[in-house]
Amino acid sequence: MTTAATARGSVRPTPPADKRKSVTGTRKIIAVGFLLPALVLLGALVVYPIGYSVYRSFFDQSGSGFAGIDNYKEIFTEDTILTAVKNNVIWVVVAPTVSTALGLIFAVLTERVRWGTAFKLIVFMPMAISMLAAGIIFRLVYEQDPGRGVANAVWVGVHDTFAESAGFPKARPLAVHPLEAGPGGSFVTKEPATAGKQVQLPLVGVAPDKMPSDAKPAKAAQPDDGKITGTAWLDFTKGGGGKPNTIDAKELGLKGIKVEAVRDGKVVASARAGADGTFSLPASAEGAQLRLPADNFREPYNGVNWLGPSLVTPAIIGSYVWMWAGFAMVLIAAGLASVPRELLEAARVDGANEWQVFRKITVPLLAPVLAVVLVTLMINVLKIFDLVFIIAPGSAQDDANVLALQLYRSSFGTDSNVGLGSAISVLLLLLVIPVMLFNIRRMRRESRR
Repeated sequence: MTTAATARGSVRPTPPADKRKSVTGTRKIIAVGFLLPALVLLGALVVYPIGYSVYRSFFDQSGSGFAGIDNYKEIFTEDTILTAVKNNVIWVVVAPTVSTALGLIFAVLTERVRWGTAFKLIVFMPMAISMLAAGIIFRLVYEQDPGRGVANAVWVGVHDTFAESAGFPKARPLAVHPLEAGPGGSFVTKEPATAGKQVQLPLVGVAPDKMPSDAKPAKAAQPDDGKITGTAWLDFTKGGGGKPNTIDAKELGLKGIKVEAVRDGKVVASARAGADGTFSLPASAEGAQLRLPADNFREPYNGVNWLGPSLVTPAIIGSYVWMWAGFAMVLIAAGLASVPRELLEAARVDGANEWQVFRKITVPLLAPVLAVVLVTLMINVLKIFDLVFIIAPGSAQDDANVLALQLYRSSFGTDSNVGLGSAISVLLLLLVIPVMLFNIRRMRRESRR
């Protein structure tokens, strides 16, 4: 009889082969027993829905008639669904790349500053917000009205810093005023200007909130030899009692309004009114008509239509990057912590600058981590639904459409077609599978090292 040594050095008989088989079989049964609930749930919640979706995708809207591949043909012929496919391609290419790049930059730069941990916390914080909440936040951020939307408030502020601010939209003269409508929305004087004679340019229709905050009570311009002087003012007295074409005590000057002297269709001189509405033109304006150009009356710059047809997809991708750049940063920072510091120092000693160290050492060593982040985000954006559904307004939802949203609209919309929805779900699965296989192969290669 063969013997085996125990841990204590004693000798005991080796059990027979049939007994060893029974023990191994018992262990397998116990393992299967523990795995069975998970397998049942996996089959009921994953395998069966996938199989039924594939089956249902070959039937028509009612589910009673066999449609063959007609549902799949519709995916690539229907304009709305083709837009969703195109947008999904943009999402897969842009969103993971930008998020990973920003995460890499944040991880590398914050490693060198004392407050790096606090910065990482702030950048990662959006991950604690649900997609629903983030969608509501960015729906407000992208509001067209600069008084409500943060994006346009900033954009309009920058624009007005480098460009002329809005003038006096909807301002106009009365019929009794010495002004009449000119070409292109301008207003011109009914008579030519004469030196030494004050020119009156009264207007009405300026809303109180459009008046300059530093406008002063209007006053009559002082005559100046050889020059054309005048006053441009709001010919309206709060509470009533004012007289047309007369500067009353409570009426304000139209500060900044542009006045041009035009002769034979050419501008010979121009000036802007002061805070009290007074202006002065040189002698060359003698005999010319005075014109208030249309630029004075344009609507104020209202920012960018972020949720319009052309920008809605980039705007929503921006909200996604805001959420997921922190996720990428945390994973890349963890990988960066394991990079051997002696390699970086050796490169610096050999004369490499920081950009060369980053490009030729840091990035190659982080390649496995970057691949994990990139692939994870690619799988994630293929299923994007919440942000698009919430942020895109109804008028632009077709332009922002993605496959997951189209799946919902086709399956549960007013004119639902479960067969078409099932075909879209199968297409989504087929798009995800190559990315998952790539990730699995990469993980196996890493485990062999």
